[in-house]
Amino acid sequence: MSARDDLLDAALEHVTEHGLGEVSLRALAAALGTSHRMLIYHFGSREGLLVALVQAVEQRQRDLLTSMLADPHASLAEQSRRFWAQLTDPRMWPSARLFFELYGQALQGRPHVTALLDGVVDDWLDPLTELGMRDGTPRELARARARLRLAVARGLLLDLLATGDVEGVQAAAELHLQTL
Repeated sequence: MSARDDLLDAALEHVTEHGLGEVSLRALAAALGTSHRMLIYHFGSREGLLVALVQAVEQRQRDLLTSMLADPHASLAEQSRRFWAQLTDPRMWPSARLFFELYGQALQGRPHVTALLDGVVDDWLDPLTELGMRDGTPRELARARARLRLAVARGLLLDLLATGDVEGVQAAAELHLQTL
């Protein structure tokens, strides 16, 4: 692993445990045992580090989905429930908040975070489509369902973060799973 990867892993662990809030790059660097100059060298800016953090979380989630796909005997509903449980784990909430905060900024065209939009939907469609095709669903329909599943999951995560209504969000997620 590179020094950048090591710093990214350490930052991800720190942010997941402590949240991010309005912490400065200097304060984050101190918490990671490095200097703000090293973070700027590797990530360009505080915002560049934040985008890298969100992209790392998204990649880890896609990797988890891919590992679930390796079990051809599990049903789509079973795999979806296991994946949803991972996404809604309270330990993931700080990362999800950061995702939505930066996603909103990127949609507003803020230059320091627009890179987040690259692949924010498309990178999920292939693994979700593959999952959806397991039961013989044609590729085009599975891809449309994949987009819908991604939108529903993100909407329910946003609901969860906004309301804290774990039971209500879980009930809605279960209802959606039943429609699959």
